[in-house]
This record gives sequence, structure tokens and C-alpha cells, in this order.
Amino acid sequence: MPTFEFSSVLSDAASFAAKPFAGYPPHHFVGGNIDEPTVPADALAEAVGNVIRTHGHALGKYGMDSGPQGYLPLRETIADYLERRAGMTVSPDEILMTSGSLQAMDLINKALLNKGDVVLVEAANYAGTLTKLDALGVEYIGIPLDENGMRMDALEQSLSNLQAQGRKPKYIFTIPTIQNPTGSIMPVERRKEMLALSKQYDVPIFEDDCYADLAFSGERPPAIHALDDDNRVVYCGTFSKSIAPALRVGYLVAPWPLMGHILPLKTDAGSGALEQMVLAEFLPDKFDAHVSGLMPMLEEKANVLCSSLDEHFGAIAEYEKPVGGIYLWVTLPDTIDTDRLFHLALQKGVEINPGSQWTVDGAANKHRMRICFGHPSVHSIREGIAQLAQVCFEEFGLPIRSGNIERT
Repeated sequence: MPTFEFSSVLSDAASFAAKPFAGYPPHHFVGGNIDEPTVPADALAEAVGNVIRTHGHALGKYGMDSGPQGYLPLRETIADYLERRAGMTVSPDEILMTSGSLQAMDLINKALLNKGDVVLVEAANYAGTLTKLDALGVEYIGIPLDENGMRMDALEQSLSNLQAQGRKPKYIFTIPTIQNPTGSIMPVERRKEMLALSKQYDVPIFEDDCYADLAFSGERPPAIHALDDDNRVVYCGTFSKSIAPALRVGYLVAPWPLMGHILPLKTDAGSGALEQMVLAEFLPDKFDAHVSGLMPMLEEKANVLCSSLDEHFGAIAEYEKPVGGIYLWVTLPDTIDTDRLFHLALQKGVEINPGSQWTVDGAANKHRMRICFGHPSVHSIREGIAQLAQVCFEEFGLPIRSGNIERT
């Protein structure tokens, strides 16, 4: 019996077809996943019981008497958290709960961007940011980075060039604390320079701070938002990387009246209420200790990853040793195409992020790759990197082998 062909009615936006999920490969070095045993399941279970018994009947109303911005006790808790950990002074009325930081990004883009607009972003960047801007028909200009994040001389040059063309970017997008994918942390003085440039050229800043709690030292610089004195910084954060990705709880911080323009764009009838209630119960007494407990584990994994790269790739793998987060940005010789390496390695059970997907100029970065060490075990990191090096040698002749693969 013939079936209806939905391909005949698909929109342009639905032209790309995904494949059914077939499970994760044995050595999974992609995505923002975290180590499953670190999810505080017992504490979250206790929080679920407490909030359901105490406040469960509030689920009978959209907004739970807290309005469209999300559960008020959680927004109050986040305001306190941002003051303690990021140096920010914000009101709960300036906080909007979202379904992860991705929804916060979508809302800012909807509120500020039109097709043909231009924005400035870090040249190596979160792939989702670039995909979203592509879908909107927005031009984005990549600003080079160094070991301290976005370079201010390059940012100033780009702003000056655009001004000479009679164009003004809609915003400067930055991940200043544990940048994705490079892992850099922008010093305070450079943050102040960015603010000065944003004022000089009258351009707002969109600060994505979703990795900031994962600095191995336990110390993080004040957010750019905390240094801002004229409400030109919009800020987003999440608990996906510090507690659990599948909770899908993020938040957006924006001043009024911008928040008033954003709220009508959030048409999902509110982010998940139970997750918000649980986090409001969990965060005040348990969050700091939980995050502190993550740091030794993440630092150990980062060290194992670096030592495995040194052992199996040798000097051909260049990287900055991580100071936090869950990613490592690796540069290989120009002769190695990580797009090709991705497909071959996946056949051997190893998945990586090729550099072309995480940079503004993808063609110039096919010799780079992003490796996530948040989810795989120490054993999987060792085994997966050894297998990756073997695939790399078989396809590209590098790293040079003499018995075992060794430093060249």
C-alpha cells in the first residue's frame, strides 16, 4: 500500500534530513556531555520529593504564580548565585528561565537580528552559534583569538572597518570564560578593553558564560556583565555543564525594556517547571560543594587526555593544556584533514569534532579538532586516543611510527 510522501510538502527549513539515533560509539569525544556518575542523582531525587510535596499543586497553573519569566524562587536563587560567583548585580526581574542556553541564544537573535545584519564572533566558536546565524541569513565576522581569548586589536580593527563602510554590528558575541572550543579565559583587563570598544562604537555585547563554573582553580574572573555600567551586556548561562545536560535549564539576563521585547518571543508557554523547582531546592545548599567535587575529576581527565596525545601523536598534536571546562582544541599538521579523519575514526568507534565545524573559516581549519573529555572515562580516553592515532597514521602517514606511535 503506498504511503504519503511528506517530501512533497516539506519547507525549505526542513530540507536537511537527520538519521535515526543509533547510539553513541565506544569512544565518544563530542558534545557537551558530562561524566554520568557525577550527576548528583540522590540529591536531585531528594529535591524532587521535597518540592513536589511542598509546591507540587502550583504545577496546576502556567507560570506557577511566578509569571512568564520562570519560577521566582529559582530566579531569586540565580540572582544570588551570579552575585557570589560572577560579581553580577541583577534583579530577578532581569532573569528569564529558558530551555538551556540555546533557547536564550535563539531569543536574543530573534529580538536583535534581521536578515543581512552583521555580528562579530570569535573566529573559533561554538558550532551551534554559527549554525543559528547561518539559518537567519546573518553575516558573521570572525575575530582571531590568542591564549587569552578574543584579541582586542583585531576587534578594534574590525569595528573600525565596518564603521568606514557605514555598517554597525548588532552585537559582539563572546565566550570569555573557558572559551568553546579553545578553552581560554579572558583576563579582566581585556574584558574592560572589550567594554570600552563596545562603548566607543556603540555596540552591545552578548556574553555566553555557560562554562565559567568549570575552572579547575575554582576561581573565575568577574563576568563582563559585572564590569558593565550602562546596561550594554546581555548574558546567558546554564546548568547543563555543571549539573546535568538533560535538565535543559538555562537563563538569560537582560535589562528592561529589552526583556519586555524578548518575552513575547518565548512562545513555548514556559520552560519545564519541575526542573526549575528542583534546581531552586538544590542550588542554595548543594551547588558549590558539587561543583568543587567535579574539578579534580575533570582535571585528571584533561591530564590523561594530554598525556595520551603526547604518547600517541607526539609533537604533531599542538594544544594549550586546559585550565578548565571539558574540551581540548588540537592543531595537527596541515596535511591531516579532520573531516576525513572524523568519518574514518567513527568506523573504528571513535568520534571527534572536526575543526571545520567549529570555526568561521572552516576550510582553513580542517587540520584542527575538538575533543570532549567530560563524558568518557579515563580508560576510554586512553583507548580512544590510541585508536584515533592508529587511524590517522593509516590514512595520512602521521604520526610517524617506529614500533609504537611516538613523538616526531
